[in-house]
Amino acid sequence: MKAAVYYETGAPDVFRYEEVPDPALTATDVMVQVEAISIEGGDTLNRLGGDMTSTPHIVGYQCAGTILAVGESVTDRLVGQRVVCSMMSGSHAELVATPSAFTWPVPDGMDLTLAACVPIAFGTADDCLFEFGGLVAGETVLIQAGAGGVGIAAIQLAKRAGATVLATASSDDKLERLKGFGLDHGINYRTNDFAEVARQLTAGSGVDLVVDSVGTTLPGSMRALAYKGRISYVGNAGRDPQPIDVSALMGGNQSIHGVFLGAEMIMGTRAHANIGRLIGLVADGEIEVVVDRTFRLEEASAAHAYIEDRLAFGRVVLIP
Repeated sequence: MKAAVYYETGAPDVFRYEEVPDPALTATDVMVQVEAISIEGGDTLNRLGGDMTSTPHIVGYQCAGTILAVGESVTDRLVGQRVVCSMMSGSHAELVATPSAFTWPVPDGMDLTLAACVPIAFGTADDCLFEFGGLVAGETVLIQAGAGGVGIAAIQLAKRAGATVLATASSDDKLERLKGFGLDHGINYRTNDFAEVARQLTAGSGVDLVVDSVGTTLPGSMRALAYKGRISYVGNAGRDPQPIDVSALMGGNQSIHGVFLGAEMIMGTRAHANIGRLIGLVADGEIEVVVDRTFRLEEASAAHAYIEDRLAFGRVVLIP
């Protein structure tokens, strides 16, 4: 098979498009012909300096396609079935093998390009808001990096739940576009102190919940919190998070909750079923996946560079 691989971590130009061995199929796996690859935030961070499980390494957490073969112990998936799947690595390729437990059937008529973008972004957003964030109708939420995949998902889900939605982005144009997904108040973090603006927008009281996928923004997220406010801390997209003094939370009885969807998927069935529900909502048009651009798999370097230049609004997808 062909794959986008690298022999060392670094800038996007470490990618090479090469012929590599097909993945091995174990008893609990399905083999999938990949038709769409959603580039996740963790993919760019892994390529930049993460662990390499093999040399050459195939990065990638999520893709969608058609099952070509099933392992001898697999009873819940069929050859020819369309699925979206997650894995620890390997999505940037023409074929993937992954446990059937980390796959979800794609409803008839749903575009595989859209399906490829759902599990991690929407599952993470939902967990940040509700499972760990405890968001309820009438509360106010601030979503960092609102124009990213998790951000756009969180804006829609929070608005559906009856919350007032604030979000940050790097440009007024992106913030204007986000209004169509349920954004009530946008904050351009390049030109404003987002914590100060969040407090102004809430008449000084602060927000009930912050979804923070950036990391470097945590001190500001803490300053934006209301009494008993919560932060769902879900990533280091800022790439250089700084130490913070969590004792500052004590005075307001506030809290930070670390969120990792992968752990939820390993520890039980709730997260898997929830992702299935979210796929159904997208298929039914209740919530929307935004695909900014598609690139060919051999253009993985350009696709990663496009994301790192903060040009994307929504997801960037590779097509083998």
